[in-house]
This record gives sequence, C-alpha cells and structure tokens, in this order.
Amino acid sequence: MVDGEGARGVVYIDRSDVHPERWGELVDGVRALAAFVESQQPQMGAYAVYLDEKAHRMTVMSVHPDSASIERHIEIGGPEFKRLAPFLELREIEVFGHLSERAQELVRQKAAALGEDGSVTLHEQFAGFDRLDLLRP
Repeated sequence: MVDGEGARGVVYIDRSDVHPERWGELVDGVRALAAFVESQQPQMGAYAVYLDEKAHRMTVMSVHPDSASIERHIEIGGPEFKRLAPFLELREIEVFGHLSERAQELVRQKAAALGEDGSVTLHEQFAGFDRLDLLRP
C-alpha cells in the first residue's frame, strides 16, 4: 500500500434524475452512448450505466487508468452526452482519484451542461493501490 502517489486510477460516478415522460428516449440514447464509448475509448477499464425506472434515476460509473483518460472521455464524448440532456437533470458527479486542472474543468463543464444544480465533488486518494497497469499505454 502506498500513500496517495502510488495509485493513479480514477473512478467517476454521476447521478441524474430522469424525466419520466422521456424514459424510452433515454433508454435508446444510453444504449447508443454505451456503444459509442466502447468503440471509441479503449483506454477505459469500465463503463456502466444503471437505470432505476421506479425512482426515475440514472447512475453512470466509469473506471479510468489516469486523469488523461477522463479528459479524453469528456472531450470525445461531449457531443454524445449532450444528446441525453433533454431527458435528465444531473444531480451530482463524484470523482475518486487525482484529476489534472484540465480534467477538473471538463468535469465541471459537463455538470453545467447536464444540470443547473449538479454538484461536483473531487476525492483525492489518501492511501491504497490500484492494479490498473493493463489499462495504461
């Protein structure tokens, strides 16, 4: 186990409220987004969307080898994310791991584009390790 500097993996989680009358459109949009991310972003370790139709909520989780991967994800995916904006209201983004200044700004821009009151919380790692070496170029 190494304090802070030893691990570079980044976990991203966002939570949104879904407009119930747009549920079907969101489902189709999420499938298209997931396919796009899978085909265009091989650096990512995981990308998953969780839908709760009863609560009208969506949670997105992604695992990245480093901050540069988050930057790439938001820069490439930005236009795709915006296609989902009419169907939801972003509540919060949480990021676990170190982000560059550029990545922090991109995360904040994404939050602003997808919700008026969406919060962004960044969590710097205190201790631990990752085994994401296979994801690093």
